[in-house]
Amino acid sequence: MTTQSTSVERILGFVTDSGHTFGTVEVAYETFGTLNADRSNAILIEHALTGDTRATDWWAGIVGPGEAIDTNEYFVVCANSLGGCSGTTGPQSIYDDGLAYGSRFPAVTIRDMARLEHNLTQILGIDSWHAVIGGSMGGARALEFALLDKRKVKKCAVIAAPAFCEADQIAWAMMQERAIELDADYYSGDYTAVGRFPGQGLGLARQIAHLTYRNDAELNQRFSRRRRSPDYYEVSSYLDYQAKKLTARFDPHSYVVLTRALRDHDVRTGRSSDLPTALADACTDNLVISVSSDRLFPPAQVELLAQNLPGAVSYHVIESDVGHDGFLTETAAVSAALTDFLRA
Repeated sequence: MTTQSTSVERILGFVTDSGHTFGTVEVAYETFGTLNADRSNAILIEHALTGDTRATDWWAGIVGPGEAIDTNEYFVVCANSLGGCSGTTGPQSIYDDGLAYGSRFPAVTIRDMARLEHNLTQILGIDSWHAVIGGSMGGARALEFALLDKRKVKKCAVIAAPAFCEADQIAWAMMQERAIELDADYYSGDYTAVGRFPGQGLGLARQIAHLTYRNDAELNQRFSRRRRSPDYYEVSSYLDYQAKKLTARFDPHSYVVLTRALRDHDVRTGRSSDLPTALADACTDNLVISVSSDRLFPPAQVELLAQNLPGAVSYHVIESDVGHDGFLTETAAVSAALTDFLRA
């Protein structure tokens, strides 16, 4: 049976790109499997925007005993992102005055998240990860992690994520943020202090996001114009279900913080406006995967990353009608690409 454990590490004096200094940052993470004697079998899994540390749950069929990321063979680590709400320091963590950070929580970047995980790497005593792997926001985190110090990464797999976000992604993010901010219970992020929860805003944000996660053709085929009642369509019921699922488990201000971090993702920042130059220090053994029907991060945008990475780059387009969520649902195709990559 694969060994699994949940842990929290405390990192002192962490400074964000925005200039904020945390006295202490807590990093929650789960491990699956056993680290071998020479510490050469470690794989870091980066979760997506509303993901968590339970990689064998949200990536079932890809991570686990006997799967492509085999927890009988590899020591797998999945850490909750900075700004999240699943154990790592985020907006609902307690500030110095005994209240939640709320609106005082600083802006964080994808690079901040990756730098924090470099701190975790040092604590774990891992000199080099066999692979760093992520999809969507997790793909952006994996790429940034490798760029910060390629000596720490032997292989990097970026799935359904680009080198930088463009106007279309920024526009979708703006609508999601606005949905939460306009909820009367939001209180600029300080809703916990007044005993409120902006669930309607978070639910609407999730519904907007979900339309980018699925493809229009898939929604048309799946729901057509069928109704649950005279004035309630099946696709509306589906979106309401997605909203309820997220509001039951996620923090609205974390959603805003993480959405802004992904919106601002650009590997060129602080490096070079020339993409090949900005990527010059990346890992030199890369796998890049796009989803054919992805309308959040279209294949051409993801392929641009593959074309500009240094070293060996394997690029795959997974054929799927699902859309962006194909990186989660197309387990056979993703597994096949990862298996070949990890064993090459």
